[in-house]
Amino acid sequence: MTAALIAFLCLLLGLFLQKRPGFPLEKVTQWVNAYLLNIVLPALALLYIPQIAPSWDLLLPISAAWFTFLLSWLIFGSLGKILNWDNQTTGCLVIVAGLANTSFMGFPVIEGLYGRAGLPIALLIDQGGSFLLVSSLAIIVGSIYSHEEGNLAQIPLKILTFPPFAFLLLTVLMSLMQWETPQFLMPIVAAIGKTMAPVAIFAIGLKFSLDFDSLGSRFYWMGMGYRLVFAPFAVYLLYANFLSTESLEFKVTVLESGMAPMITGSIVAIKYGLKPKLATLLAGLGIPISILSVMVWYYLIS
Repeated sequence: MTAALIAFLCLLLGLFLQKRPGFPLEKVTQWVNAYLLNIVLPALALLYIPQIAPSWDLLLPISAAWFTFLLSWLIFGSLGKILNWDNQTTGCLVIVAGLANTSFMGFPVIEGLYGRAGLPIALLIDQGGSFLLVSSLAIIVGSIYSHEEGNLAQIPLKILTFPPFAFLLLTVLMSLMQWETPQFLMPIVAAIGKTMAPVAIFAIGLKFSLDFDSLGSRFYWMGMGYRLVFAPFAVYLLYANFLSTESLEFKVTVLESGMAPMITGSIVAIKYGLKPKLATLLAGLGIPISILSVMVWYYLIS
C-alpha cells in the first residue's frame, strides 16, 4: 500500500512539474530516462539474474513473454507495412504493446490473488522474459524503427554499447557459470532497484497528457486491445496444451500476459523517438484500465 501511495505521489509530482513555467522539462526527462536505462536496469540485472538457476522447467512461463513480444512484432510490423504506417508508430506499438508490466503491476496483483506462492513464477516471467526483452529485443526494435537513412550499419554498435544490454550479457553469463553478485554490491543494487517504480512513474508523469484526440486514436486502442485481450487469449490457447489449466503456473502465466503495457518499454520507445505521446498514454492510462481486464481474466481462468 505504501509503495502504491509513493508511486501515485510521484505521478502527481511529474504532472505538476510539466506544467510549471520555466521548468526544464526536456532536460529533466532526459536525465530521468538516462538514470532508469543506464543505472536502474543494470542494477536490477545484477540483483536478480545471477540468482536464476538455468532449468528447462523455467522455460514455459518465461517463454510466454517472448512469445507475446514476437507476436506483437509480427502483427504490428505486418500491419504497418500493409497499411503504410510510419516507422515511429509501428515501432512504438511493437515495443510498448509487446511488453507487459510484469513487475510493478504484476507482482502485487499476483501476490494479492494467489499469495506468495505465485511470486516466484511472476519473478521468472519478469526477469527471464520482460526484463531480458526490454534490454535486448526492444533495443533492436527501437534501433530499426528509429533509424535514419544510411544508419542501419550502426544498429549493432547501438545495441552492444547500450548499458542494460551489456549488463544483461554479463549477468546471463554469471547465471550460467553460477557466479553470484558480490555480497558487498547487493545492498547497493537492491536500493537502486527499489527506485525503479517511483522514478518510472515520475517519468510517465513528466510526459503524460490526456486529450480526447489521443483516446480516440485507433493506434491507442489497437495497442491496448493487443496487450489486455489478444495477448493473454493467445497465451491461454497455446499454453493450455503444455500446462494444466488448473495449475498455478498456467494461471500466473496468463495473468502476467494480460498486465498493462510495461512502463520501461515506454521509456525505451521515448528514448528512440517512437511516438512519445502514444507510448506514455499506453503505459500510463493502461494501468487503471488493465485492473478491470485482469480481474475479468482472473475469473475466467479460476
